Amino acid sequence: MAQKGNLMTVRTDVKVLDATIRDGGLVNSFYFTDEFVNELYRTNVKAGVDYMEFGYKASKDMFDVNKFGKWKFCDEDDIRAIVGDNNSDLKISVMADVGRCDYKKDIIDKKDSVIDMVRVATYINTMPAAIHMIEDAKEKGYEVTCNIMAISNAQEADLDTALKMLAETNVDGVYLVDSYGSLYPEQIRALSDKYVDAMDAAGKYVGIHAHNNQQLAFANTIESMARGVSLLDATMSSMGRGAGNCAMELLLGFLKNPKYNLFPVLKFVETQMTALKEQGVVWGYDIPYFLTGRLNLHPSSAIDCMKAGRTDYTDFYTELLDRS
Repeated sequence: MAQKGNLMTVRTDVKVLDATIRDGGLVNSFYFTDEFVNELYRTNVKAGVDYMEFGYKASKDMFDVNKFGKWKFCDEDDIRAIVGDNNSDLKISVMADVGRCDYKKDIIDKKDSVIDMVRVATYINTMPAAIHMIEDAKEKGYEVTCNIMAISNAQEADLDTALKMLAETNVDGVYLVDSYGSLYPEQIRALSDKYVDAMDAAGKYVGIHAHNNQQLAFANTIESMARGVSLLDATMSSMGRGAGNCAMELLLGFLKNPKYNLFPVLKFVETQMTALKEQGVVWGYDIPYFLTGRLNLHPSSAIDCMKAGRTDYTDFYTELLDRS
């Protein structure tokens, strides 16, 4: 597949999604202040960001509401308290995990909701259940994506089958997700071509959600865009689980579309993200995350290593080698 666009051109099909509350919520159990979320919403509107993801539609039967902030559950009233009727061009998104969401009950009809898009997150082996969720959300009137997680651990034949299955559904877009931050630009290039080829034929778009374990989230995001991927995830100051994600400030600084405005993002980072770090919220690249990314392992062991304050990186590395 040929490269789409170049450093001097604008691709009008490219859109940006802010996942700060959803992925960043995995760092602080979704305990963001209303002031923070309000300011983030206003920042995204001013910056021309296309989508803002408020969090998860998690089941309250499975997750204790006393152990998480409200954005683990994204009740309609809580979102409306921030956005009102959302009289802006910014679209509102939520994520629904297969097996962790009472989607038939908790995702209401679009006509009664301020939410615009539902992103169904699944692993390869739960694709049939994901398709049920996709079709349910489409019938209710939403734009819907399928985010296939941990593809670095998927067999290529299984991935091909999953893409074929999704091409035959009513899903609007399919996400390439580097859950472990283990993929390199060359691999991202090949995977982007695979996804775009499969989805173009079905009239669907492709998105990317990258993690920064090897400090490649930004590089992988723009590499995928060059291959035709058009919905790009980013977070403020790269805030996200473990090593974090593609930084919004980097992405908007790169994109040439004049609709995007970097200044409000810099202001938000200055006033809000710096304060979060000063309060002790921790995320971002560190050696343990690099090591799990390099070995294509789930970052949970690196997260535990960081929480324990370990700096015995060589011992940690040999422990990981024993598991891989």
